[in-house]
Amino acid sequence: MTNLDALKRHRTKCTLIHPPGNEIYRHGTISFFEIDGRKNKSYAHNMCLLAKLFLDHKTLYYDTDPFMFYILTEFDAQGFHIVGYFSKDKESSEDYNLSCILTLPPYQKKGYGHFMIEFSYTLSKLEGKIGTPEKPLSDLGLLSYRRYWSESILEALLKHKPKDGDTDYPSLSINDLSEITAIKKEDVLAALQNLNIIRYQQGSYVLSITKDLFDNYQDKRRLRVDTKSLFWTPKITTKPINQFQTK
Repeated sequence: MTNLDALKRHRTKCTLIHPPGNEIYRHGTISFFEIDGRKNKSYAHNMCLLAKLFLDHKTLYYDTDPFMFYILTEFDAQGFHIVGYFSKDKESSEDYNLSCILTLPPYQKKGYGHFMIEFSYTLSKLEGKIGTPEKPLSDLGLLSYRRYWSESILEALLKHKPKDGDTDYPSLSINDLSEITAIKKEDVLAALQNLNIIRYQQGSYVLSITKDLFDNYQDKRRLRVDTKSLFWTPKITTKPINQFQTK
């Protein structure tokens, strides 16, 4: 808006208190709305133009038909306030589960970026697919994803930690970790290398896990997806991937 009067005129004409589309997630004051880029073209275009103000690499703002948009909001007495969003291809031959992600400046450094990344993988699990973000990632995006991948892998390994008195770890392959977390194998391998716990011995990869690895692990994510608060059914499903549970 160019001035306060323009904002006041807009507020008298705009009666929307939440994004269009279906509210598919609500937990406390946090909600996700699912927007079809073909059915809600004007809103989807506006979200892309908004993202372009903050993302230098953002180029898509006209052809939104192939994409779904997931709008993250906070609720108060005045309605639903947009925190950020991510988009994803309706059909991706590359297994992309996220194309673009934005957290608006007032809500940054509060864990919402990681929350949206986790949400994208939660949808992948319900779809029965292994997911990965669209490449190439920005430097900041790569750091965020490495952190998420590492935390998810550690969480999966922690759930398979031997019980007290048992020194034998269960056999877990990279394929197993990929299925448990819905993270693509290449990304699982990158996370294990980032954690410095993988070794290549005698023609195969071996995990080198120490007690300190678990003792020092703390899940620092302030926001976690509550799957019981998600009401969503994928349009096309394959075999479910562990449905939020490890083996």
